Amino acid sequence: MVVNCQAKDLYADIQVRDTGYGIAEDEIGKIFEPYFTTKQGKNGTGLGLYITKKVIDDHNGSIEVASTLGVGTTFTLRLPLHDK
Repeated sequence: MVVNCQAKDLYADIQVRDTGYGIAEDEIGKIFEPYFTTKQGKNGTGLGLYITKKVIDDHNGSIEVASTLGVGTTFTLRLPLHDK
């Protein structure tokens, strides 16, 4: 896993990248929905990414995901550096 952070304009850009399995294209649009999980029968509630997105949205930020099966996944978070 690689994490990169930088201040850009009035935002902190945080990029988290892994070289794991990746996320299937038909699942990308669902990963931020509550209770969505691909870990059937394993530990996991399907709330982690939902809560993450909610907190980021509540702070006027954004989160994006790009993934390729067999290559890995990159999450890009953008959070404002100022208080409102």
